[in-house]
Amino acid sequence: MNLSLYGHEERWIAVDCGMMIRQDLPDSPLQVPDLSALGTLGIAPEALIITHGHEDHIGAAAWLWPQWGCPIHATPLAAGLLRAKFAERGLSQDAIRVIEPGEALEIGAFTLRYLPLTHSIPESCALLVAAGDHRVLHTGDWKLDPEPLIGPPVRDETFRALAPVDLVVGDSTNAPLPGHSRSEGEVARALETAIAGCEGRVVVSCFASNLARVLAIGRAAARCGRRISLMGRAMERMVGVARGLGYLDDLPPLVPVRDLGYLPREEVLVIATGSQGEPRAALSRLARDRHPHFSLEAGDTAIFSSRAIPGNERLIERLKHALGLRGVTLMDETNHPELHASGHPAQQELTTLYGWARPRHLLPVHGELRHQHAHQALARELGIEAPLIPRNGDLIRLDGEGLHREARHPQAPRIIHQDEVARLPGLGGDSTARHGELHLALTVAATDRGWTRVGRLLLDASHASPLDEDAFADWLDDCLEEIQVDSLADLPLALRPRLLAWFGDHLRRMPDIHLQILAAEAELSG
Repeated sequence: MNLSLYGHEERWIAVDCGMMIRQDLPDSPLQVPDLSALGTLGIAPEALIITHGHEDHIGAAAWLWPQWGCPIHATPLAAGLLRAKFAERGLSQDAIRVIEPGEALEIGAFTLRYLPLTHSIPESCALLVAAGDHRVLHTGDWKLDPEPLIGPPVRDETFRALAPVDLVVGDSTNAPLPGHSRSEGEVARALETAIAGCEGRVVVSCFASNLARVLAIGRAAARCGRRISLMGRAMERMVGVARGLGYLDDLPPLVPVRDLGYLPREEVLVIATGSQGEPRAALSRLARDRHPHFSLEAGDTAIFSSRAIPGNERLIERLKHALGLRGVTLMDETNHPELHASGHPAQQELTTLYGWARPRHLLPVHGELRHQHAHQALARELGIEAPLIPRNGDLIRLDGEGLHREARHPQAPRIIHQDEVARLPGLGGDSTARHGELHLALTVAATDRGWTRVGRLLLDASHASPLDEDAFADWLDDCLEEIQVDSLADLPLALRPRLLAWFGDHLRRMPDIHLQILAAEAELSG
């Protein structure tokens, strides 16, 4: 979950603050880092430093940052995504500070510089962390992509100028793999070839954060005579933030999903979330034919432009089975590996970077234990000291004698519900973060597909920012149908975070929201 802490002379900083989705548990809750050991040790970071905007590096910040209240430093894209998350929880965004790739800052005993590296999301950066006589290169997630589509390739002189560094805290995810990871440029050409050969509608599913992939899909669709549409809240939000920063200026025009039915099947391409089989995501809804404006049928194609994250295999196979039952042709990493590229370095890339930076020591992180062992073995072949395989909760010292494990503080899982996004009083979410009041009352009935609104929507937004009530009503109807809860008592818990997210995206200022849901009479629900 990527929360690291660096201390020097009793001053501390935190690097990244991620979460993971526990799809092995009911309702797919979130697991976030446990901070109890930090309190026991008296560790309070003076700043939170974000290397890039992936969920496993920023996803827990809105839950854990209020316990620190410190400044958060992030590049523009990651900062925009964090602001959206903070808005969902009613948290003040004043602590989020933007730093450009390549810039440096000083925090307490530390001097840090953001060093641009290519990855599967723009603005991914390594950190040069200097304190006292030591310099540490914290790589974050990276690869060496000669054709990244968004942003420039890695500059070797940037890292040669650092040599030698005392320690690399390095990405191990693809350390067992020989050679070099595939470039995003190669994937773009493969996607165009694949889409050109498709008949009927095409749905391409990828990680929402992989903006280079989204851009490649959009360009390929345009060259193949197809119009593109986005499906899934995460995809829409990511593209919206990226466009605001100028990253997707040449993405072809988007077609609203509700208008796709007017286009010939061979002119339709949807970029959707859900490649990991997430039950709530867009692709799973399509597989179950539960989307109000779009259906897949025999002769259509679903392209998985992603890899299976370990632990999600069962969900992904269930999703593919459901698509297969609808007669949808599947293209994925098993039959078309050229349609995806990893965002992490294989052995040749690790060797190249370490040749530039010439680290004395390595601490292999990320990935699983076997990946870290492979990384450790490679380092030793290169003459780099790598005495430790770290585990969650390890307290490790770097000094003139090298790396030493001083103590281990076991980390118990901390599980939180995905819908726990209500306002947090007294934790930076005071009344100054909201403006006006919005009262919403609706009557609903249960159906075999979810919930449906009955009668008029009662909405009083007179004291809030101007609101497009027709667009909101359309969104609300789609949202109710998507929500899968069994009782009326659970419906507000599921609906409220979605409301906060929608209003956060569509209102200039977030009001206090008062929600009332009533049950329809029995004869209506029938």
